[in-house]
This record gives sequence, C-alpha cells and structure tokens, in this order.
Amino acid sequence: MNHLSLNELCCLFCCPPCPSRIASKLAFLPPEPTYTLMCDESGSRWTLHLSERADWQYSVREKDTIECFMTRTSRGNRIACMFVRCSPNARYTLLFSHGNAVDLGQMSSFYIGLGSRINCNVFSYDYSGYGASSGKPSEKNLYADVDAAWHALRTRLRRHPGRGICTTALHPTSTTLRRAPSTIHQSTCDQYGIRPENVIIYGQSIGTVPSVDLASRYESAAVILHSPLTSGMRVAFPDTKKTYCFDAFPNIDKISKVTSPVLVIHGTEDEVIDFSHGLALYERCQRPVEPLWVEGAGHNDVELYGQYLERLKQFVAHEIVNL
Repeated sequence: MNHLSLNELCCLFCCPPCPSRIASKLAFLPPEPTYTLMCDESGSRWTLHLSERADWQYSVREKDTIECFMTRTSRGNRIACMFVRCSPNARYTLLFSHGNAVDLGQMSSFYIGLGSRINCNVFSYDYSGYGASSGKPSEKNLYADVDAAWHALRTRLRRHPGRGICTTALHPTSTTLRRAPSTIHQSTCDQYGIRPENVIIYGQSIGTVPSVDLASRYESAAVILHSPLTSGMRVAFPDTKKTYCFDAFPNIDKISKVTSPVLVIHGTEDEVIDFSHGLALYERCQRPVEPLWVEGAGHNDVELYGQYLERLKQFVAHEIVNL
C-alpha cells in the first residue's frame, strides 16, 4: 500500500468509482519476477531458481527444504505455491499471504528464518499476476487465489524424491515457467493432509485482505494480521466512517465473522496504513488475543523489532493450544 497524490486520488475515484479500479491502482505493485520454476518432463516436479534480486540468504541445503508447484484457481489462473518445511516436528503451518510489492522469490529467505524461529512450516503463494502466477492482480482474483492455496494445503499431493512418478495435470505456460532437463529425480506423492486446526492464517499488509476473507469462511487454529487495513477507501481517505458500495477490500465488515483467535500486529508509526486500522480491526474481533503494537515501527520494519518474534513465539507455543 502506498501514499497517493491529489491528482492520483482524483484519477482513482473518477466517476463512476468501482472496486476493481480502486483495487488495481491502490494496492498492486507486482515486481519483476525474482524467480523461475522449472518443470520436469513428467510435469510432476518443479524446481525453484532464484535471481540475484531475490537476495537469498541461506545455503543450498536450506533451499532444498522448499517445494514449489502450480495450482489452478476457480477463475482459471495458475498460481505459484511454495511449501517451506522449516521444522520436522512443527505442529502448525502458516498460510502466508504476502505484501503488495514482493513475490515468493523475495520472501523465501524470510519464510525460512521466520518458520525456523517460531517452529512452524510456511505455505505461501503468489497472487495472480505476481511471480510465476498467470493472470492479473485484482480483488476478485485475491479471493480466488487464497481459496486455491487453502485447498492445495489441505489436499495437495506432495512429492517423495526418488520413489517413482507423481502425475499432475498442470503444465507451464508463463514466461517464468520452464521445462527442466529430464535428469531431475522423479517422485511419488501423498497428501499434505494439513487439517484446519493446524493452519495459522497469516496476512501482511494487502495480504490481510485474502486472509480475513478466508478466515471469515473457514475456521483455523488462529489468524495473524500484520499491518492490516480496514478497507481501501479508509486508506485513501482516513476520515471515511462507513463502507460504501464501491469500496474495495472491506476487512472491517468481514472481521466480525472470523471465529478463530486473532492476533493483530501493527506499528504505531505506520506511514502507509495508519495504526488506527489495526486498532479498529482488533476492536471488532470476536476472539481477539493480546495485540502487538510495535512502538515506533513503520509499515515495512515491524519484523525487525525484537518483540515481533517474541510475541509470535508466545502465541504459537503457548496461547493457541489453550484458546
């Protein structure tokens, strides 16, 4: 999410305003892809290749813990998914919806660091039009994308290298998808089989939009909202008091439908999405837990403060099981 000039706001809300126009101009800044996915000849295994811009911070060994694949959404797009197995004994898996100006390649190092520190595996995906995902980013596609990710996490066939072939109907079409040499090991599969009670829905910034929508329809172990927004109009026009029919991303109207425990995290000096958004959502939660208001933090540096990891560790290791 980004500040808009007066001229941009006038253009954004030209007559008649519509959610798709607000969404596309306010929210989506897909970067040039920082990774490619290479598929073997059987179409059963995908290999992740990161560019220098992905800023990979770990070794090849850690990279081998990342499994990538493509899945199709209800709106016909193919989206890239990433499963990061950070801990063999992890009880929970984060279903992570990232911010608006990054892709899976840029987030991969963060996922390994976060998951290993709070003892969670991480499952993430790229929105339509981001990274290796096809289509264009839009509000409707956000909701279809997170649905596809949720169902893949629940039912996806996962690979076991070197034990035969796992078939799939998906084939690469995007310029960021490639056919890999046939020397890549083939694999057999079983289901991830991750139950809802072992999934923590995690959204950051624009990622809180699909996260709240999903959590309003499905119960999970918990929900984490990191620098959330109440709605698109309220970001652009802070004095907005109600949700208009042409508003986009109406988290404020959906949060009360979330029945899972909700942890809200927000920086008090957020210059993009004001701290008041996090507070307003917290006050409307059915089952809020103690929030984390990070004193002095902005929009993009909350995770650099020590209390961020401390609060997540406490929440995951001790609070969720007792809620």
